Amino acid sequence: MKKTAELFKLLSVDKRIEIIELLKKEAMSVNAISDVLGITQSAVSQHLRVLKSAGLVRDERKGYWIYYSLNRETLEKCRQRLNRICTCGCLGGNQPKTGKC
Repeated sequence: MKKTAELFKLLSVDKRIEIIELLKKEAMSVNAISDVLGITQSAVSQHLRVLKSAGLVRDERKGYWIYYSLNRETLEKCRQRLNRICTCGCLGGNQPKTGKC
């Protein structure tokens, strides 16, 4: 349970969620993420370090550049944890919102 709480804590930062959203589309460099989000490269690097230490992000060197991508297996495990917590029936995308989640 502690591991799940730590996961949610690190995902409580909006910029980290935005980085994950970007990396869902394609692998990106720190420079590219910085440009899209409008934050410094240093800030992006710090967020990526946290995400990588949690196993959510991978890196791959290509020449002078390092590209970051999602670790989809770990992200899927996070989704499964959330599904176990959320039992209000909101998992079906077409159901009306009841305000329970």
